[in-house]
Amino acid sequence: MSVTETAPKNPALTALPGLGRALVSAGKLGQKAAEDIFLKAQGSRSSFIAELTGSGAVSAFDLAHIMATSFSAPLVDMDAVDMQRLPKDLLDTKICLACRIVVLGKRNNRLIIATADPSDQSAAEQIKFSTQLGVDWIIAEYDKLSRLVDGSGATASEMIENIVGEEFEFDEDISAPAAQENEASASEVEDAPIVKFLHKMLVDAFNMRASDLHFEPFEHSYRVRFRVDGELREICSPPIAIKEKLAARIKVISKLDISEKRVPQDGKMKLKIGPDRVIDFRVSTLPTMFGEKIVIRILDPSSAKLGIDALGYEPEEKERLLEAIKRPYGMVLVTGPTGSGKTVSLYTCLNILNTAGVNISTAEDPAEITLPGVNQVSMNEKAGMTFPVALKAFLRQDPDIIMVGEIRDVETADIAIKAAQTGHLVLSTLHTNDAPTTLTRMRNMGIAPFNIASSVILITAQRLARRLCPHCKAAIEIPRDAMLQAGFKDDEVDGSWKPFHPVGCAKCNNGYKGRLGIYQVMPISEEIQRIVLRDGSAMEIAAQAEAEGVRSLRQSGLYKVKLGMTSMEEILGCTNA
Repeated sequence: MSVTETAPKNPALTALPGLGRALVSAGKLGQKAAEDIFLKAQGSRSSFIAELTGSGAVSAFDLAHIMATSFSAPLVDMDAVDMQRLPKDLLDTKICLACRIVVLGKRNNRLIIATADPSDQSAAEQIKFSTQLGVDWIIAEYDKLSRLVDGSGATASEMIENIVGEEFEFDEDISAPAAQENEASASEVEDAPIVKFLHKMLVDAFNMRASDLHFEPFEHSYRVRFRVDGELREICSPPIAIKEKLAARIKVISKLDISEKRVPQDGKMKLKIGPDRVIDFRVSTLPTMFGEKIVIRILDPSSAKLGIDALGYEPEEKERLLEAIKRPYGMVLVTGPTGSGKTVSLYTCLNILNTAGVNISTAEDPAEITLPGVNQVSMNEKAGMTFPVALKAFLRQDPDIIMVGEIRDVETADIAIKAAQTGHLVLSTLHTNDAPTTLTRMRNMGIAPFNIASSVILITAQRLARRLCPHCKAAIEIPRDAMLQAGFKDDEVDGSWKPFHPVGCAKCNNGYKGRLGIYQVMPISEEIQRIVLRDGSAMEIAAQAEAEGVRSLRQSGLYKVKLGMTSMEEILGCTNA
């Protein structure tokens, strides 16, 4: 069906784009609302459809169904489309990016194209002019379509061959090849397209606020994924032929042995953007069946300087933590699984304590973020530098504050506890599910109850939950029984508020944008000390903590749901009842 056949006849609507006129004509959007969205899109220089779905006036899901009905066009779920099997050379990539479309195939002299806006006549004309082929529209949800368009971008070959140079370079000191590398090896990995491709991936990941980059070789393909807001997203699939040169390039700038491909290696590198901006990366290689998988962790120094308010602590939780870290001695523990933000929390505390009047030493494996004024030591087991060795040395260095990256064994725990008992503030982490189980875990490690009770002053357990996108989140009705079962109390489910759920728009990732902290901040009171001394269980400690006003992780998460900051399904997925 052509656009002219469905265009509304009302002259008052002619200022709107075709999509807006179609929605108004179908009675799905008021004329005034459509005009306001159109003017807002012009003011922000964004597309009408992006502003429409981003404002929440019409969800991407509803819009797709409305367009499919209005234009009598079939509907496709882009999540079910395998991008690797789609034709690559039927249409110029620049047109696909500009028009937010994906070519699904070709039938005779017509292209089958997925779009969210079948009324876009300029897109149809561009396609016809470029290919001399007709167009058959298939309707797709705008958010899913945009993710695929942004993720695929140019084809992998185009991306490597045509990347435009940027004003950035690798730090010379870090990128200098190791002494054992010969000139032939070094020149081999200086292939310009490979260098530009790697630069682009690193800068794109940083701009997308990704935490990790994954370079993954398989038998017949190569995949690059970014972890954004805790979820892995496929970004591109470059030619598999680049895997050796790309791995070698990363190893060279990370000062790793490029000839060693049989065992894992760890390294670091820096990327300089402009005259005074440097980004740190941690590199890990892993031999797999079809080549070396490489994971690069982005270490953003600014994350340690965000301040405690930016981490998401509620006022009473913040007050408890600040009171504990300002005490002259004792142990403060931060617990949670890998990727829950423990390191950022510790660095934030150190940043608060880092003044000219204190001596701070840290033992880390490895030291991730550089903090000026803090004596940071990286562990090196091959050289004999372990946590116990570092801690014993710290105690001879006149310390005020000691940070231990992780308590892994009873020897490290014993030395840290003795330091806390002898006039030092000790900060460290443990891998436990919540604050109460941390005390019983230490007991199971073989630490005497008296030493635990007399040294630990506060435990913070934490998780990271995805934050709802403020542009598209929508209220949802959840049955009262389901909310009570999730952990809400009777007086909280009184109908005075509604939870929100993710919708999805062009400005977010499946309805979420960024992450927020969920915390259980448990001071060790005298009563909890008594429970520890008589070797009480984690359940007894948890009951006493709740009686003292300490929220569990689930309760803390549900409070964030009540504030409209995240969704109930997100909290149920990252916390235990």
